[in-house]
Amino acid sequence: MLEYDEKRNYIRMEAHCKMTYKSPQSDEVNDATCINLSGAGLLFHTGEALETGIALEVRVIPENTITPPMKAFVEVVRCTPNQNDQYEIAAAIKGIKAD
Repeated sequence: MLEYDEKRNYIRMEAHCKMTYKSPQSDEVNDATCINLSGAGLLFHTGEALETGIALEVRVIPENTITPPMKAFVEVVRCTPNQNDQYEIAAAIKGIKAD
């Protein structure tokens, strides 16, 4: 039997859904695709490179209507270019935003 020792504090959940993000100081909203999320962070793809350390407001929009959208404040911790002129952005959740 294979044993696996989870090193993370929170399990990642696959999401593959639409999301938006913006700078808290701006009204310009950008589209992205959420790949996965956990209690501590999220991973998403977007068409623009983002600087590490910047703060964003994100809104993750689940595909089913049973789960409400999640609004949060995050900090970008990694930006990696990938195929198809996209960037993989890892972000740490700093707080959940109420509606």
